[in-house]
Amino acid sequence: MNNLKYVVVEGPIGVGKTSLTRRIAEHWGTQTLLELPQENPFLEKFYRDSGRYALPTQMFFLFQRMNQLRDLAQADMFSGPVVSDFLLDKDPLFARLTLDDDELNLYRQLYEHLRPQAATPDLVIYLQAQPETLIERVKKRGVAMEAGISETYLYRLCESYARFFYHYESTPLLIVNTEHLNPIGRDDDFDLLMSRIKNMRGKREFFNLGE
Repeated sequence: MNNLKYVVVEGPIGVGKTSLTRRIAEHWGTQTLLELPQENPFLEKFYRDSGRYALPTQMFFLFQRMNQLRDLAQADMFSGPVVSDFLLDKDPLFARLTLDDDELNLYRQLYEHLRPQAATPDLVIYLQAQPETLIERVKKRGVAMEAGISETYLYRLCESYARFFYHYESTPLLIVNTEHLNPIGRDDDFDLLMSRIKNMRGKREFFNLGE
C-alpha cells in the first residue's frame, strides 16, 4: 500500500466512488469508512426542493461525517488502513452551491470549528466524468431518492468539483478520468489503477486512459 494508511476516493454523484472504495478496500484487505446518505432524513426532500431543505441537509451531513471521523480516530484508525468515500475538505463545496449568504455564514462557523478534529488523508483519488455520463449513470442505477436530481444541479456540481480539486493542495492527489476507464467493472482497468497508485511519486498526478 506504499505506507498509505488513510485513502479517500472522491467525485460527484454517479461517478462510482463508493463502489471503487469498496473494491480497493477488499483488494488491500482494509476497512472502509463510507458516507451514509440513506440516514439523512432531509436528502430526498432536498432533491425535490433544494431551497427549503439545503441547510438541514448540509448540517446533517457535516455532523454525521465529523462523528464518523471522530469515532474512527478514537478507535485508533491508524492501527489499520482505511479507505473512505468522502473528504471532509470538500464539504463546503456543497454549502457554497446550495446555501444563501446567511446560511453559508452559519455553516462556515460550524465547519471551521469542527474541521481541525478531522485527520488528513495520505492520498485522495478524484474520479472525473462528464456531466452527461453522470446523468446516465444516475438514471441507470435507479435509486428512488435520486430521481429528483436535476441535470442542471449535476452540471453545477461537476463544475464545483473541478474547481475545488484544481486548487486542492492539502494532500497527494491522483485525478482519474473515468470516461474510458472502468476500475469497478473491469479487472484489467482496476489493476492499471492499482499500479498507478503504487507507483505514484508526485504530489499531483493524472490518469487518463484513452479510447
